[in-house]
Amino acid sequence: MSSTITKAYLELTFAMVIVGSSIVAGKIVISSFPVFLASGLRFALASALLVPFLYYREKGFPPLARQDLCILFLQSFAGAFLFNVFLLYGLRFTTATESGIITATTPAVIGVLSHLLLGERLAGNKYAGIILAGLGILAVSRGSMFPLPGGDTNPLLGNALVFGAVIGEALFTVLGKAESQKVSPLAMSAIMSLIAFALFLPFSLYEAIHFDFSRVPLQGWMLIAYYAVVVTAVSFPLWYGGVAKVPASTSGVFTGVLPVSAALFSYAVLNEPFRWPHLAGILCVLAGIAFIARERET
Repeated sequence: MSSTITKAYLELTFAMVIVGSSIVAGKIVISSFPVFLASGLRFALASALLVPFLYYREKGFPPLARQDLCILFLQSFAGAFLFNVFLLYGLRFTTATESGIITATTPAVIGVLSHLLLGERLAGNKYAGIILAGLGILAVSRGSMFPLPGGDTNPLLGNALVFGAVIGEALFTVLGKAESQKVSPLAMSAIMSLIAFALFLPFSLYEAIHFDFSRVPLQGWMLIAYYAVVVTAVSFPLWYGGVAKVPASTSGVFTGVLPVSAALFSYAVLNEPFRWPHLAGILCVLAGIAFIARERET
């Protein structure tokens, strides 16, 4: 295995560990901030960090054709705007543990979209992986039939919203692959943050007018900073750097790190209860990822 591929695998792994932690952070953030305001503050701060750093490292934004700008807009709309809206609203109704398991179906969704949009081969093992990932969702949904502590009122609705976030994340990866040979990881991250900030801005301003900022605890502000600095300004360039070096379906395999990270953080930080359907869901999804990875290696 070449050093370039090894570096790509490490970048993708670390990026997904961070994204897994963001699910737990999001569960806490929505107890202090409205969804749109939290996301607007996140991307405002991230843009304030990424844009000056882009000018320092690469002397500004690269020249882009209209088609490239359209793809980047769609990528930001799906992977930043819709992903965060669906995920944060979903976390109001379900646990961070189950959200992490549901998002682990991303490799299967990416496999399908990379085949449809990029023409990448979708062999028999990937079909098996998709089926196993679906069984993982069913196992998690079975566990959701039981009452949840902490005020969760509709886990099935929450899981459905989180799966909507999965589709957004998959489009984020596939469209990112389409642009990765034209735009650097840093430039793509800065552009994505700016577009996401613009998309969230009108909704954020509306929520800010009716929001009492003095009631936000220090922990809430620290988590907004974590979202902006680590989850956005650090993980975005890592993810784009990895995606640029491997096929989209291969990078999708590494989103399987997300549920493990989210589950561990959920148990450790939120003290969420362990349920056997969670384990069954994780095993099914990871088995599906193994099938996808095996096909790629072959």
